[in-house]
Parts: sequence; C-alpha cells; structure tokens
Amino acid sequence: MINISQICLLANSTIGEALSVIDSGAVKIALIVDRDNKLLGTLSDGDIRRGLLRKKTLNDIVEDVYFKAPITASKNNSKESLLSLCSINKIGQIPIVDADQKIVDLFIIDDELLKKQYENAVVLMVGGLGSRLRPLTDNTPKPMLNVGGIPILQTIVKGFIDSGFINITMCLGYKSNVIKDYFKDGADFGANIEYVVEEKRMGTAGALTLLGKKLNKPFFVMNGDLLTNIDYVKMLDFHESHDSKATMCVRAYDVQVPYGVVNVINEDIISIEEKPVHNFFVNAGMYLLDPECVDLIPIDEFYDMPSLFEKMILDNKKITSFPLTGYWLDIGRFSDYEKANSDYHANFNV
Repeated sequence: MINISQICLLANSTIGEALSVIDSGAVKIALIVDRDNKLLGTLSDGDIRRGLLRKKTLNDIVEDVYFKAPITASKNNSKESLLSLCSINKIGQIPIVDADQKIVDLFIIDDELLKKQYENAVVLMVGGLGSRLRPLTDNTPKPMLNVGGIPILQTIVKGFIDSGFINITMCLGYKSNVIKDYFKDGADFGANIEYVVEEKRMGTAGALTLLGKKLNKPFFVMNGDLLTNIDYVKMLDFHESHDSKATMCVRAYDVQVPYGVVNVINEDIISIEEKPVHNFFVNAGMYLLDPECVDLIPIDEFYDMPSLFEKMILDNKKITSFPLTGYWLDIGRFSDYEKANSDYHANFNV
C-alpha cells in the first residue's frame, strides 16, 4: 500500500527535494498538489532531466518543470480500464482523484507486468590498469574491487540484468583471468556473458572494433569502474525517441569560483559576482550507440569515446545527451573508493 502523502509535493518545492522523493520511493514519481491536496500535475525523473537540460538547478522550484496535464482516473474505474489507460498512454502510473480533483490513490502497474527482456547488447570496458588505486589493484583489476561486500562489476552487471539487458560483453585487459574466473559464462548471474581480450590498450571506443558479432540494435557501452542506479530502460527509450545515433549520459557538475568575479568591458567594471557557481555537464562514462557508429572507429588504434563523439559532431550526426539524475560515482581514487563503500547500502539493494 502506497503512503500517498510521502510522494506529494507543493509546486514551490525544489527540484532537489522532488528528486529525493522520486529516488527514495518505489513508484518513481512525485505528485504535485496544492495546499488543499488537489492534484496539479506529476513529476518524473524524465521531467527533471528535461529541466536540467534547460539549465534548471536543484535549487529551482518544480513549478516550471512538472507535467501539468496528467492522465487521471476515479476510484470507480476498474483495474482493466486502468490497465488499458496505461497501455494506450504508455505510462506506468495513474493518479486516482475524487470529484474535487483531490488525490486519493495512485494506480501502479504490477512490476511483473512491466518486466521485459531486451536484445540490446551491453559492452563493459573493464581492461584498465587502475594505477591510481595501487596497491589495491596490484593483483586485482579495479572493477573487481569489493564495494558493499561484492565486486564493483557485479553491481554493474546486476543493474543491467534487473533492467532486462542480459547480453553482456566484457572487454578485458589487465588481470583478465580474475574477471573470467568469477563471471564465467554469466549463467550463475542470469546473463549471457562473452569476453573480448585487448592485446594492447585500445581505448573505450577502439575496443569496440574487436567485437566479433555484428550488432543490429543500439547497444550500451559503460566503463567498469562506475557505481550508478541509472534507469537503463529510460536511457534506451530516450535514445530511440530522439532518433539519435549516439547518446552520452551526462552528469551535472557545479564549480564555485572562490573569489569575487569582476566583469569588465575594456577598462570599465560592469558588474561584480561574489563567488559565482558555474554549471556544467560532464561525461558520465555511459553511452548508447547505434551499430553504424562502430564503422567510424579506426581499426587497430587507440581511440576513446570522446573522440568518436567529436567525429560524429563534425560529420553532423544526430547525437544527444541524457542527464543522469540518480546516484553516480566514478571510482578513480582512494577517496572515491572510500565514498563508494560509505554510500553503497543507501543506494543499492544487492
């Protein structure tokens, strides 16, 4: 039974507050209401993502972000009619309101009805040396370091499997036998796992030229040292709905200048900003590529993913950014590794 009050927010709530509600709840949606509990609209992580792309910040209120014309139903609707509404409108939840438009319940399609397996392949880049984490990586490849009691790579694999992506290829390099011996063919984890071994360092894009089989659907590429609870299905839906050739997952990153910034035209001071914060999107190390992208990668050369995206920009290919709104951590340094272990159980159920 859903506690509706826990997913209801006022329109003057901040995007950060809304994100907390969405991430902490099983329904992955917030309901925007007025002070009389009348439904004003709904807010999903997709709505927030679109807001972030419009340069909204977590401190902005949800008023300009939430969806103001949601599909609703009454408590007299049958389960069959509600399921039909979900199917027609391609949604997983429907707010239930009374005659005064006050929210009384939320209909959610049973998780079992939503479960689906996808043919799209997953390519995990797990061949790095992990030099900055030595001596921890002297005998263990970085993706196999334990976080939360299990290898980082196992959390990544489970995330894809739970989302319905079970066809996984791992691009190996350093200490490849450790990874192979642990995952084998993937059957114990509910996946089909294959391996490609880099005889020399190929980069995050160059290794894709070693894939033996011809890909015929958009496929994921992800670095093997990331912890994230991203919704992979939503990323795929985003990629396909935008008719994109390549999608890069991006993360909002703020940088505060520690001084007062003086804006000058010629010798005239026109304004002073005290310790301004600048907002950027950074590469989160996760991608979706159409199969034809592999043909753009040089054979037998070191080639990183940013170089591929730069080439596609020059070739006027359709490429998009998918803002990540959930948990994300790139484990590159000891401080990151310590933080990952500290954060783990609050963000992952493994």
